[in-house]
Order: sequence, then structure tokens, then C-alpha cells
Amino acid sequence: MNDRVAAPSLGLDDEVAWPEDAVEVARIGEAWGIQGGFKVQPFSGDPQALFCTKRWFLRPAEVQPGVAVRPVAKSAAPAVARLSAPRTLKIKNAREQGDTIVATADGITDRNGAEVLRGARVFVSRSAFPTPDSDEFYWIDLLGLTVVNRQDEVLGTVADLIDTGAHSVLRCVDEANTERLIPFVSAYIDSVSLADKRIVADWGLDY
Repeated sequence: MNDRVAAPSLGLDDEVAWPEDAVEVARIGEAWGIQGGFKVQPFSGDPQALFCTKRWFLRPAEVQPGVAVRPVAKSAAPAVARLSAPRTLKIKNAREQGDTIVATADGITDRNGAEVLRGARVFVSRSAFPTPDSDEFYWIDLLGLTVVNRQDEVLGTVADLIDTGAHSVLRCVDEANTERLIPFVSAYIDSVSLADKRIVADWGLDY
């Protein structure tokens, strides 16, 4: 007996090509209400990337290495279906709800349909992001940039950004695996060149 449950048709558009510049920006959480709404947990405190396009690209939730999937007993209640392949979702509405986002989409009309999406990874095309101001940058554009100081000493490459609430902090790692945390504020950052993949900071090697 096969205990797998096939996901119902949700009106997901599989004819749209996956964008080459797709960026993961959120995860889908639990269902919201009974009419197909669902919660979304954005990775950024400023989730404008989710509002700038009506087309979200989805991938199934990842199974962590070493984590066993508990089998479903044949006598148990039917398992909840889950997204099993990359899909495209057409968003009807998305709004902030506290520290999450509540969204609705074409083809998802009830709570069961919303539960199918639970855990799915949300991607959007980088080209759809709103154009930032001259002194603003998207975190995805800063990852991998080389950070040097005013003496042209390499401080490392940007491995991650930490949001402290007051401001962001660059987490830089050099070839010796030395980690440096540099506040991403004008007091310490002299310049950012996306074209040159380079950030100049007023920061010492021994800080």
C-alpha cells in the first residue's frame, strides 16, 4: 500500500521558466484562515522583494541531512500533502501581519490547499526587486564581495549579514578563516562598488 499523498492541483503555473537570477527570500508557514490564505516568513526585515512581483517561484522544503522522516502508519489518518516539485505561484494579495506576511494566491481556495505549500521555499527574480536608493544595497548583492581597508589590506569576503535592529553588520571571513564583524554604517564603510565586487572600510586587521 502506498502511503504517499498526491498534492492536488493548485492552479500553479509550471510553464513559466525558472529565472536564472532567482533569490530565496522567504519560507511559507502555516495556513491562515479557511479561504486559502497562508503565512510567509521573510528572511529580511524589509520584505519589499515579496511585494514587488505577483509571481513567486517555489521549491519544496529541504530535508535536513541525518533527519529521519517518520513513516506514516497504514492505519493512521491520511498524511498532509506537500509541494513535491518546483512550481510558480501567482499571488493575488500579500500584506504584512506583525512580523510575518499573509498572502493569497490563484488556485488556492481553502485551508487544505494552503497546507500543501507549508514549508516551501520562496524565490523571486532579482530583476524584479525595486531599485534601491544610491546609498542602499540588497544583502544578496553584498554577499561574496571582497572587503579591504584603507591600507588595501584584505579583511575577507562577505559571508553573511547580521541584522541588529539598529543597523546591519557585515560578517567577513578571510582565507585563514578569521571572522570580522564590521558595522555596515557610513562611519566605517567608505565605499561599495558592486561592479568591482569591492567594499572599502575604515577597519584594521587587528580589530
